[in-house]
Amino acid sequence: MFSTPLGFPIETVIVFVLLSGGAIFIDLFMHRHDQVISLKNAIIWSLFWIIISIIFAIFLYIHHGVETASLFITGYALEKILSIDNLFVIMAIFSWFTIPDYYRHRVLYWGIIGAIIFRGIFVTIGTSLLKLGPYVEIIFAVIVAWTAVMMLKHDDDHEQIEDYSQHFAYRLVAHFFSIWPKLKGHAFLLTQHEVNIELSKAENKDIIINQTKKAALYATPLLLCLAVIELSDIMFAFDSVPAIIAVSREPLIVYSAMMFAILGLRTLYFILEALKQYLVYLEKSIIVLLFFISLKLLLNALDHIYHFGYSISATASLFIVLGVLVLGILASILFPNKITK
Repeated sequence: MFSTPLGFPIETVIVFVLLSGGAIFIDLFMHRHDQVISLKNAIIWSLFWIIISIIFAIFLYIHHGVETASLFITGYALEKILSIDNLFVIMAIFSWFTIPDYYRHRVLYWGIIGAIIFRGIFVTIGTSLLKLGPYVEIIFAVIVAWTAVMMLKHDDDHEQIEDYSQHFAYRLVAHFFSIWPKLKGHAFLLTQHEVNIELSKAENKDIIINQTKKAALYATPLLLCLAVIELSDIMFAFDSVPAIIAVSREPLIVYSAMMFAILGLRTLYFILEALKQYLVYLEKSIIVLLFFISLKLLLNALDHIYHFGYSISATASLFIVLGVLVLGILASILFPNKITK
């Protein structure tokens, strides 16, 4: 059977592409309009993405065995859980830019397309670096542990609102485009003609004119918001990619697990937005998982260097990941002392 550079037969790659591509098409077709996604709708579509992921896991189990399927499920669950903290950041970004609920799905769509592209680049680089030797795993372990420590250190600072107008991504967009300070439908960019029309309709024309200068294209708050989200996700990938690589070194397993998890993040966002005040210990679960992943990477590296024969298996990793998630949810239900009234 012909094997691709990803380490799997071409049939497996084709199934992955068709399954993920078909699911994306269905999702985009059903959410092509600007509308608020209800909690019920978000739950249904989250279940849809979970089922798609399970189908691919079953395919891996049938054609490549229980170990491969277990690695995929573990990577998928880990990426899903680690993404929760990133989604909380995205909520803060949407709030600062005052993006209406009915436009958020569109911004998340383009943000996730960017995440898919950058994850592919980082997975390629990360798995290639591992070929340099076990000391790279130690570096990855330090990166993941440092992230956990920083999350622990700043755990009480979530109520502080960051000024995203000073964000690097915001300033980068402002360097290339003039800024139009108001939303214009779901447009990311406006032409000079469109801006002239908006100026002719504006009540406080002088204020708006002072905030803009003539240019071919103008960036709307949607583009600025998308840029900040995209760069924030790239920074998040520096932590999550080493974490998933700790589960498996197979590029297809790592990338497919991350991609299926990422594709379900748009609907997961709306679930978390509705329930975030009740899931108060989820971030603590993420911190615990990051320390666990750092330990797993360190053990793998030391085993390769000193050959003491001890490492954490894929099955054990899966149970630990799911167990920590369940404990975080149960703790939120049983001890909701952080919920603000």
